[in-house]
Amino acid sequence: MSDLRIDHVVTSGKFKLDGGEWDVDNNIWIVGDDSEVYVIDAAHDADPIIEAVAGRRVKGILCTHGHNDHVTVAPELAEKLDAPVYLHAGDRMLWDQTHARGPEEGLRDQQVFQIAGTDMRVLNTPGHSPGSCCLYLPEAGELFSGDTLFQGGPGATGRSYSSFDTIIESLKTSVLELPAETIVRTGHGDHTTVGAEAPHLEEWIREGN
Repeated sequence: MSDLRIDHVVTSGKFKLDGGEWDVDNNIWIVGDDSEVYVIDAAHDADPIIEAVAGRRVKGILCTHGHNDHVTVAPELAEKLDAPVYLHAGDRMLWDQTHARGPEEGLRDQQVFQIAGTDMRVLNTPGHSPGSCCLYLPEAGELFSGDTLFQGGPGATGRSYSSFDTIIESLKTSVLELPAETIVRTGHGDHTTVGAEAPHLEEWIREGN
């Protein structure tokens, strides 16, 4: 692993689904080194994301899932940064609610992207949406969880295409078994660790969603 660098951008806008609208702040993560990066999620406003990229080569725009607030400016970024957009095929119907064309590539479970001399692995973690994915860098001890896991519990499952039972199964089999010290960088709000969240699994199951 060379000089891995993680840059963080927060943008604000509307999450829209099932006829409702909510004001949200989204985390965008730029993962790479001083020469090339991947952008994780494309929320609301392209300009601060492009500013944080700071002229580096963008190897791809990785969308953790297809909700509009995570893909808002993906086509604009793709054009301005000359980079492909990746989204799991399970969320194409959500993408189509926001955009008429694209994305260019499908994320696949266990797919590996190489960046900054290390591997970033795709973990398909359905539940919040069918195609929700996390990006895991085992050597760096970093997980980019999208809306699958937050500080305090799993992502919401009360809207179309979501399932509480499914997200719990995803957390059990793909996320909470990772090393406890793994830093979880979320799609909204503050980061956490696997070790901080894992002990609460049974509590989340009892509470339901």
